[in-house]
Amino acid sequence: MIALLFTLFTSINEVMPVTVFDFNKNSDISNWYVVDDVVMGGRSYGRLSIDPKGNGVFKGNVSLENNGGFSSLRYRFKKQKIDQYQNLVLYLRGDGKKYQIRIKENSRDYYSFVYNFRTSGEWEKIELDLNDLVPYFRGRRLNMDNYSGKYLEEVGFLIGNKRAERFRLEIDKIELH
Repeated sequence: MIALLFTLFTSINEVMPVTVFDFNKNSDISNWYVVDDVVMGGRSYGRLSIDPKGNGVFKGNVSLENNGGFSSLRYRFKKQKIDQYQNLVLYLRGDGKKYQIRIKENSRDYYSFVYNFRTSGEWEKIELDLNDLVPYFRGRRLNMDNYSGKYLEEVGFLIGNKRAERFRLEIDKIELH
């Protein structure tokens, strides 16, 4: 009887995953935007498109010319309270390169909370603990606490591996669990 009650209590209190963004053929990507190192004189470029299968494709070229070296993709939305979730889950296929997932509690914050990951070249599910995201600004770790996990207003991806390279990151969806 106690085991049955525990099972019922656990299932009632489980939080259902929520989708932050699900790319598909009809996705409105107008709230996604690219920020490249051209904002500081660099020559990198990236762009976002939807492929025929409905995946988001962030691709481009990172250049080290003029002290450049990064391309980023950002999605801003209405601020959400997310303290009931513990994990950010990415469904994607990269090109074997290292990327960052970047999130902000407030889109106006000058810093982002960052987690580095390497892609395998295959479709994969990358699940990370929200508390493992650390604060960064312009490539430097800040002396602040890790991400609180309370609010979310922006998510994004960045490539900046200190080398000139072409890149391609296909994104299926982003969820909170």
